[in-house]
Amino acid sequence: MKLTSNFSLLEFGCKDGTAVPQKYIANVTKLAKNLQVLRDHVKKPVVLNSAYRSPAYNRKIGGAPASQHLTASAGDIRIAGMTSKEVNATILKLISEGKMHNGGLGLYNSFVHYDVRNTPARWDLRK
Repeated sequence: MKLTSNFSLLEFGCKDGTAVPQKYIANVTKLAKNLQVLRDHVKKPVVLNSAYRSPAYNRKIGGAPASQHLTASAGDIRIAGMTSKEVNATILKLISEGKMHNGGLGLYNSFVHYDVRNTPARWDLRK
C-alpha cells in the first residue's frame, strides 16, 4: 500500500517481520507524509533504519518502554550524503517554516529520530 509518492507501508514494518497494525495506519500515514516533505526538500531518498516496532522487538533491542515506534509514529532515518546533524537541521528548518509536524526530534551519531507525537521533544544522544 502506497502512503505517499515515495513511501509504502511495507517500509515501515517491524524488523522482526511484524506488519504495522491496522489501528496505527493513521499514525504511519502522518509520519510518511512528513517524511515525504523532507524527501521532496532534499531531493534524496530518506532511508528508514527503524519505524514500527512490535512490543517484543522493542523490548529485545532495549527500546524505550513508551517509544513512539510502538505506535508507528516514529522513524529512525538517514539520508545518503548528509550527516545526522545536517538532517536534523533540515528538519528543524522545515518545522520552523510550518512544513513538517513539530513532534519529536532526536540526534544520534548515524541517524535522526523523527516522530509525530503531539508535543515537541528534542534530544541529542551523540557520543
